[in-house]
Amino acid sequence: MPEIELGLALQQRWLAVRQALDRACHAAGRLPREVDLLPVSKTFGADHVAAGQALGWTRFGENRVQEIRDKQAVLGAAAPTWVLIGHLQSNKARQAAALIGEWQSLDRLELAQRMDGYLQQARRSIDVLVQVHTAAEAQKHGVPAEQLETLLRGLSRLPALRVQGLMTVATQTDDLAEIRRCFATLRQAREQAQQQLGQPLPRLSMGMSGDFTQAIAEGSTEVRIGSALFGPRPPLHA
Repeated sequence: MPEIELGLALQQRWLAVRQALDRACHAAGRLPREVDLLPVSKTFGADHVAAGQALGWTRFGENRVQEIRDKQAVLGAAAPTWVLIGHLQSNKARQAAALIGEWQSLDRLELAQRMDGYLQQARRSIDVLVQVHTAAEAQKHGVPAEQLETLLRGLSRLPALRVQGLMTVATQTDDLAEIRRCFATLRQAREQAQQQLGQPLPRLSMGMSGDFTQAIAEGSTEVRIGSALFGPRPPLHA
């Protein structure tokens, strides 16, 4: 797609998504400014990221460290802040520490300790969200809610990781009640953790293209939007 055409398509989709988010906020009795929108560029090329940057987007969600590295190589110094929202493999931690500006899928203390070490070596620190497992599918990643307090206490000793809140991925289903249950579980986990630790956790990253209305109703402060912004995803090549 030509650069100008791509930019116009992204701008039109952004406006449509933002209007839908605003309607969801009003329906939930919330202010639109309370909910941020994170563009998720996974499986799309660096050209899509550059087109989004031209529209003022500064943060992009990605699932895989390899994909971040490939896009970083193309964009160079002009690269945006990369937000890792996918599962991080232990053998990719060093690369991730050098590339990402935010980590939303933290769910293991051992891996967090490794990342903290790499970041301290580089004299860097990043914002992190803890991923909590709320879905009915066992294969979804995330720390169980009952283990959240223990993980957060461990993370408090890692200076290069600034814990800002929680993240979850809801059950993939057409059952809106089940989707909303997932998001309510995360909100309740946040409330309990704040009481237990006396630590503010202001951010709740929950909701994607197909379920952000339910997420906003349950208190989401950031929705992760991919296909509704970028269009149908191209096939991902390993």
